[in-house]
Amino acid sequence: MDVLKTRIRHVPDFPKTGILFYDVTTLLRDPEGFRLAIDSMAGPHRGKGIDVVVGIESRGFILGAAVADRIGAGFVPVRKLGKLPSSTVRATYELEYGTDSLEMHSDAVQPGQRVLIVDDLLATGGTARATLGLVKQLGGQVAGLVFLIELVALKGRSKLEGEQVGAVLQY
Repeated sequence: MDVLKTRIRHVPDFPKTGILFYDVTTLLRDPEGFRLAIDSMAGPHRGKGIDVVVGIESRGFILGAAVADRIGAGFVPVRKLGKLPSSTVRATYELEYGTDSLEMHSDAVQPGQRVLIVDDLLATGGTARATLGLVKQLGGQVAGLVFLIELVALKGRSKLEGEQVGAVLQY
């Protein structure tokens, strides 16, 4: 997977001083890299009876929709507060300074559906944990969570204990 790492731009001090941002837009624009990334994320979930892929705003939309297409599943977006037009369920989670919220349509996941949660990055695990809660609140069965990148030192997996978690790249 080193070939994928070479296609991800590292941007120091973004969005603030001391943060190293992994910019996946350089990977997404590369046809071979994008295909390899999606194949790597989707491969372990092919033939596993996934009904719906849930993608977390915003890069999770890009990756999640492509993964859903690869495995023959539907796609559901999880959005920031106030972006969805119909009835929603909401989860609030902790940030470094304060809280934030995510929403999903209340009819997006049906009870018993097998769900795969997809995002570009697993860092502290807050958004993934909140999304996991939304899916379970609607009665979905979480078949797994898959990320393009995991920042291991931030220990996001600890917020997802008991779940099947995969990451294509680890830093």
